[in-house]
Amino acid sequence: MCSGGFAKCLGITLIPLSIVCVLCNILLFFPGGKPVEQEHITQQVWFFGGILGSGVLMIFPALVFLGLKNNDCCGCCGNKSCGERFAMLSSILFAAVGVLGAGYSVIVSSVSINQGPLCLFNNTMNNTLDWGYPFSDGDYLSDKSLWDTCQEPQNVVSWNLSLFSVLLVMGLIQTALCAVQMVNGLLGALCGDCCGCCGSDGAV
Repeated sequence: MCSGGFAKCLGITLIPLSIVCVLCNILLFFPGGKPVEQEHITQQVWFFGGILGSGVLMIFPALVFLGLKNNDCCGCCGNKSCGERFAMLSSILFAAVGVLGAGYSVIVSSVSINQGPLCLFNNTMNNTLDWGYPFSDGDYLSDKSLWDTCQEPQNVVSWNLSLFSVLLVMGLIQTALCAVQMVNGLLGALCGDCCGCCGSDGAV
């Protein structure tokens, strides 16, 4: 497969992943599936890891990858003015942007998963109901019975854990795809968009 065609496949894959990340981040503003006051939303949700990191920033490399198909061997072989090598080289920079965006989302998701959600819980220190983060160092991940510590919003622990886990996985996949394109772009820049197919076409 030509490097431009391979990049297009990566771009097509990145777009739905970005949409899923944006939707997950939006749903996190409704802990437990219900609207709550702004100050009762987990802090990491406001970092917009899914909307900015794995969403908006990922759209740019995805569109660039899709456009690289226009520089394939069928349209550019022997045409030095088409600039397919430069296009492949520039895609490396956009892929790096994608890695940074997805990496940001992964970091935000990891921190939130480890910390746990903001919720109303019984503070044993003063025996009152307080809003805060009752979990520490991810202790609730291995002990599901601790989830009942959060009284409001209902099901906030499973809600946040599920959505941030999706963001974490999607971010890792996006990082891997952009890293693959960095290698693909480098190969395309060094030996042309279609190593081998140009030569075979010229021999016909």
